[in-house]
Amino acid sequence: MSEPAEKGPEKTGNRRSAARLAAVQALYEMDLADAGADAVLEEFFQKRWRHDKNGADPDDGGETMVAPDNKWLRELVHGVASQKEVLDGLIGPALSGEWTVKRLEALLRVILRAGTFELKSKPNVPANVVISEYLDVAHAFFEDNETGLVNGVLDHLARELRAGEFQ
Repeated sequence: MSEPAEKGPEKTGNRRSAARLAAVQALYEMDLADAGADAVLEEFFQKRWRHDKNGADPDDGGETMVAPDNKWLRELVHGVASQKEVLDGLIGPALSGEWTVKRLEALLRVILRAGTFELKSKPNVPANVVISEYLDVAHAFFEDNETGLVNGVLDHLARELRAGEFQ
């Protein structure tokens, strides 16, 4: 599958944003169905995230969408899948009260895992960008307290994992 040529940082950012959203959807499916990364990604590429050269999805009435950065999408999904226990070990202590990673709603859990993976493994992406991007993803699915939880946990982890960015 060939990837469209990227034009400037705005196009790259939009494609990464789309990849983050797709990654969270794939990770959610993997979490619920206990499916492997490769199988879920293949289904996404074949059925869910197909676009023509202009970014239109043929199954969505030709509505134009930003095509995800497929490389970034693969890195996120495989990275989160391979480091799930490590990521949960970081997220757990950042939760307040009696909350545990297992008690979190599945979609919230995968958003936090993906954001934590980026904070931990993608130092070239500023922590504030990671937090902002996953807040946008959370806002796509939730309206209230969940987005505050995403913000609080990722901010806490960013200050822990990327202390140098907050001095």
